[in-house]
Amino acid sequence: MAINGAGGTPGGLGRFFLGLTMMVAGGYLFLSSIRVYHFFNMGYSLYTFGSFRLTTGMTLLPLGLGIVMIFYSARNILGWLLFLGSLLAICVGVIASIRFSLASMSLFDLLVILTLLLGGLGLFLSSLRSQGTPA
Repeated sequence: MAINGAGGTPGGLGRFFLGLTMMVAGGYLFLSSIRVYHFFNMGYSLYTFGSFRLTTGMTLLPLGLGIVMIFYSARNILGWLLFLGSLLAICVGVIASIRFSLASMSLFDLLVILTLLLGGLGLFLSSLRSQGTPA
């Protein structure tokens, strides 16, 4: 009975695990070097309709109205629509206000991260293809 390597092919398990380890290390270093900023506040313009600006604070009005309507009658569909729509608008506003930037680092640090990430991906993918004829 023949023992197959990674992906059911006769490829190398060593290449598979080395590539996987390099990808994980490179991915960790890359993600840990990203800085996340936000500027969400209640006066932030979430949507604009012509000259009218809908701010994130204004989305609390239909949210509150929806909550009142739901507590008055839980079967009120308009209350649920107001509540869920406002909640969705607030979540979209929070996500849309997030900004990402790469931390300052030396070129050597960036090259090490990219080599680990992309070199590991290359090794990982090459381990999934056949490395020759099985004996």
